[in-house]
Amino acid sequence: MTQRSYLNHILSFAFPLFLTMHLLPFSPAAASDEPATTPIGTQTIGLTTGPFFPLRVGISQTSKLFGEALMPSWMMTLTEPIGSGWYQGQLALGAELVAFHTHSPITAYGIGLTPKMAYTSTAFGRVRPFIEGGGGPVWTDLGGRIPEQPGQFNFLVWGGAGCAYQMAPAWALTAGYRVMHISNAGTRSPNSGLNFNLPYLGLTYQIF
Repeated sequence: MTQRSYLNHILSFAFPLFLTMHLLPFSPAAASDEPATTPIGTQTIGLTTGPFFPLRVGISQTSKLFGEALMPSWMMTLTEPIGSGWYQGQLALGAELVAFHTHSPITAYGIGLTPKMAYTSTAFGRVRPFIEGGGGPVWTDLGGRIPEQPGQFNFLVWGGAGCAYQMAPAWALTAGYRVMHISNAGTRSPNSGLNFNLPYLGLTYQIF
């Protein structure tokens, strides 16, 4: 995949999200107010998407897979703001569905469900940096088609960081980066696993 075609691939994901953002109901009066901290028990529904590309960390990882991922999620805020200063934030726990498709050099599909946890800073007003992570089972038809995946049932572990911008009381635009690892947790051999870089864009909606 050339650098230009890969850039076009990323933009094809970004454009629908920005178009959706402009179509959302938005109140200028509400935008002028600094958002309060998120009340405990608030539920957040999110949808993120982005392209992934290989991250090689071992000599046995030879497959170079490119594709896209779509990640609908749900979380609930568990705590009042913790700490003080720049690291003040809130903890949330939830779950995420991960669906992905590889298009180069082979076509394959996968789907998984991962519990997730996120810590979101509340020290910067509408701009809310966060760290997140999760892990759980994943099924993919890559099994037996590449040297790193002897079977179809595997486990996905991921972690990353990003930033949310609160556009309205309930709506936020998110952008971030993840590292994803897929392997069979030693249940079969070989177990070299796959690693991916995943930059993403997303939208979230809070149910207060």
